[in-house]
Amino acid sequence: MTGNTICAGFPSPAQDYVESGIDLNRELVKNPAATFFGRVSGDSMTGAGIEDGDLIVIDKSLEASEGDIAVCFLDGEFTLKRIHIEKDVLWLMPENPKYKKIRVTADQHFMVWGIVTYSIKDVRKRI
Repeated sequence: MTGNTICAGFPSPAQDYVESGIDLNRELVKNPAATFFGRVSGDSMTGAGIEDGDLIVIDKSLEASEGDIAVCFLDGEFTLKRIHIEKDVLWLMPENPKYKKIRVTADQHFMVWGIVTYSIKDVRKRI
């Protein structure tokens, strides 16, 4: 360990202690009043590395832009998708080929609820 970093190669024999703790709120939350945590349910975003059961950090203060992964509210349901803007069309893009992209139309009730800034995994489930 070097400071708060962990070597993924060979350990350093000189490092036998951790200098200071890591405050996850300080590291992951830039806008505390507008930041929320959520648990992912489903596999539509596996291609982006976000899997069922992952914990996501969502910042509601950020404006959505091309390529962002967002929590969206569409016709009464929340969904997690990548934002894609094509001319005058907004698409919600899954990151798993078994799901279809969703075209957002003017007659739908739609809003971007927040932008995903981090995904946290329980790696014990992956072993």
